[in-house]
Amino acid sequence: MARNIKVEELLQTPIEKQRIELVERKGIGHPDSISDGLAEAVSRALCREYINKCGAVLHHNTDETQIVAGRSSPKFGGGEVLQPIYILLVGRATKEFEGIELATESVALQAARKYLKNTLVNIDLERDVIMDCKLGTGSSDLRDVFKRDRVPVANDTSFGVGHAPFSELENLVYHTERQLLTDLKSRLPAIGEDTKVMGFRDGDDITLTICSGMIGRYIDDLNSYVNMTEEMKVYVEELATRYTERNVNVCINTADDLKTGSVFLTVTGTSAEMGDDGSVGRGNRCNGLITPNRPMSMEATSGKNPINHIGKIYNLLSTQMARDIVQAVPEVQDIHIRLLSQIGKPIDQPLVASAQIIPHEGNSFEKVKAEAETVIDDWLSNVTKITEMVIKGELDTF
Repeated sequence: MARNIKVEELLQTPIEKQRIELVERKGIGHPDSISDGLAEAVSRALCREYINKCGAVLHHNTDETQIVAGRSSPKFGGGEVLQPIYILLVGRATKEFEGIELATESVALQAARKYLKNTLVNIDLERDVIMDCKLGTGSSDLRDVFKRDRVPVANDTSFGVGHAPFSELENLVYHTERQLLTDLKSRLPAIGEDTKVMGFRDGDDITLTICSGMIGRYIDDLNSYVNMTEEMKVYVEELATRYTERNVNVCINTADDLKTGSVFLTVTGTSAEMGDDGSVGRGNRCNGLITPNRPMSMEATSGKNPINHIGKIYNLLSTQMARDIVQAVPEVQDIHIRLLSQIGKPIDQPLVASAQIIPHEGNSFEKVKAEAETVIDDWLSNVTKITEMVIKGELDTF
């Protein structure tokens, strides 16, 4: 059956030539990112458990994880969590299959604790966190849809969106958070995992506003704090030269008041310890960024099942399609992909697969159209590859 693939020229100013561009990345320790990470860790653990016990991934969705912030008293050289962070793992899961009882809650709790331990290295899981798990069973109608055909059928009428390539600002924002939390943190452990980067470009002038919850136990006093944030600033200024020749101004923790000693200090490295709640889907899209200059889906990607949940599959798939087209067709300057499903229809037959392309100057649209169509059709022909990549942990969802 022929697929409804539509490729058109996008009559829009390319992102790099637009005057104003905004890009945000919430770090892995932001409460919303923690919720995303927990939801996805639980989903992947359930996938593995289902495969081991039943030979196939069964219906589940764990994309409703909630974080209720605690209360803390951070101090230079230490501090403590006064009221623990409350985490509620919520969703739906198959708990019985052909007479086999499945320990879904136990699997979920184990996966969540492991994820927290590996992500928030300064948190005390015994003292600082209360974790609860409430997994219900799924709708019988949706469970039937889930297993009806060999090619999975869509669980919903929804859409996914992706774009490529990253702009200079998008690359800079993404890699700033990643490098701060990997490279620089190895030398400066005071950097908290709750590090958010907001990028603003006005023509050729870029401002990066970085909000980082510094960890008190690694900082002796206010002077040490100032020195460390200055070291972060210098590091990011140097890092920026790898991604852009534009002017870059770096601002760290702009709400600090050094005169009164009021600075962004934490005990555990996340603001979830002191008043910031978190929910799945309120943070980064599946490409790791929040990009208001680009088309985006409001769907949460993390925690949704990787078999037939369009909110996950089509967002990941459209992003991979866009990246592969840019790599295969260098004449493409910008591409936006939109995939629309209909509930109950095979996921390899979207109602429409839409690609909007801006060719590089001097290249005709017709030259890239057919090649883009081929990449899109190839991905749809092998749509379950996305499922395999998700289960193996090869794709990020936030």
